[in-house]
Amino acid sequence: MGSLKFIACAGLMAAGLVSGARAADLLPAPAPLPVPEPVAFGGWYLRGDIGFSNQEVDKLDNVLYDATVVNIDKAFDAAPFFGVGLGYQFNSWLRFDVTGEYRARANFHGYDVYPAGPGYAAGSNNYSGSKSEWLFLANAYLDLGTWHGVTPFVGAGVGGSYNTIHSFRDENVPNLGSAYARDASKWNFAWALYAGLAYAVTPNFTVELGYRYVNLGDAQSGDIITYTGTNNVYNPMKFKDLSSHDVKLGMRWMFGGPVVAESYEPIVAKY
Repeated sequence: MGSLKFIACAGLMAAGLVSGARAADLLPAPAPLPVPEPVAFGGWYLRGDIGFSNQEVDKLDNVLYDATVVNIDKAFDAAPFFGVGLGYQFNSWLRFDVTGEYRARANFHGYDVYPAGPGYAAGSNNYSGSKSEWLFLANAYLDLGTWHGVTPFVGAGVGGSYNTIHSFRDENVPNLGSAYARDASKWNFAWALYAGLAYAVTPNFTVELGYRYVNLGDAQSGDIITYTGTNNVYNPMKFKDLSSHDVKLGMRWMFGGPVVAESYEPIVAKY
């Protein structure tokens, strides 16, 4: 009888071990969840820009002009510009910066014709001079996603432009007369639109190639005075609605590396 009880107990213990092993096979301990990668989203940055301006003026105007004067030529040569700025990368698609730049002298050449009138014959004028600006803008940009390290972007900016007309000259062709104007400057509201491509060379250093349309407002020369030093009326040459199509190369340096969204700890289930 004792032997039967021993055999029965041994059988029950063996069945329990098998059942426990099967249960262990069916319910393994859960593995730790993967640790998400930190996501860079913000931080302060410095920027520098160089480029070339391609400027235009919509209209020339002078108090002595009338409806018979026709502008044949009113163009600027290309000129370099240099700028610096401070910005903040708010997240992976939005950033802001403020910039200041010096736009070097762009040579101006103009030509107009006029018909004969009371007391004077038909004729023409050759104009020359140059223009420079200090341009200050507050800008916002949208980064449109990244493919193989390249990020297209668009943007807009508003601010002010301090426009200066230098060494303006007026040569009257039929009379062989010459007139000149001293340098003159004025502040104007300015605005800009951007488009371009950015490439992250390192997490802290990005290079941009961009296009910018910028409206610089108006400018004017000093009073135009004849070569004899006389003038009967104050008549600066006014440059109306100045604009420029700029091509620029920019560089951005992030302060102290990118900021991360948050840090994660692996989650381990406890039983």
